[in-house]
Amino acid sequence: MPFISVRILEGATPEQKSEVIAGITDVMVKVLGKSPETTHIVIEDVPLENWGHKGKSVAELRKQPKA
Repeated sequence: MPFISVRILEGATPEQKSEVIAGITDVMVKVLGKSPETTHIVIEDVPLENWGHKGKSVAELRKQPKA
């Protein structure tokens, strides 16, 4: 029984999340022969302030002008 955890930055629509779930399930079926009935996907939305990159939160990075 595969259990797949996906962490993404907040902001994805329910429709986008549904597509991600369907796509991951499809890959598990095609590549590993797993049953979609036993494949579980969990999407965790992470607030921008709680995701860090290059020493800053993504919220801070998005406020900076692009180079």
